Amino acid sequence: MRTFTYLDIEHQDSRFENNVIKGRIIIGLYDKVVPVTSYNFAMMCQQKLLQNTIFHRVINKFMLQGGDTKQGTGMSIIRDALGNVVQFKDENFELTHSEPYLLCMANRGPNTNGSQFFITTVNTPHLDGKHVVFGKVLQGMEIVDQLQKVRTSTRDKPLDSIKITDCGIIPVDDLI
Repeated sequence: MRTFTYLDIEHQDSRFENNVIKGRIIIGLYDKVVPVTSYNFAMMCQQKLLQNTIFHRVINKFMLQGGDTKQGTGMSIIRDALGNVVQFKDENFELTHSEPYLLCMANRGPNTNGSQFFITTVNTPHLDGKHVVFGKVLQGMEIVDQLQKVRTSTRDKPLDSIKITDCGIIPVDDLI
């Protein structure tokens, strides 16, 4: 891991004034194993494209999904020669879903990666070969654990939004 990113998160339960989940999740990216996928996420953080977006899907004991930067498109920052935003291919499946707190690409099938991602909360080996693992939560696991338990609709959408209030890249020197 050479690249480290952060997501500042805030969730307010509308039923209880004092029930706020707020904090920073620090993620290390596996940029040597999956450089294109890691770069895509790092640039979305650096360019603040994830700022003010939400985790739109939460399933307790499975995952939190976010990164829909354009309400329904979930496109990446990868662009073609004409400057059009494009989806990109599954880089590889070298890393497996063998532990919780992994950062993975969300997709609609093979080679349909964009900006959407998810953070696992349990081992998810059934996703091996289907979703590219490209990072791991290094700090803020307790925030992920709390967020997976928020109230959701029958379609797994949080009833009260989980907002990414800020995001960015952390210089390695700041972690030491």
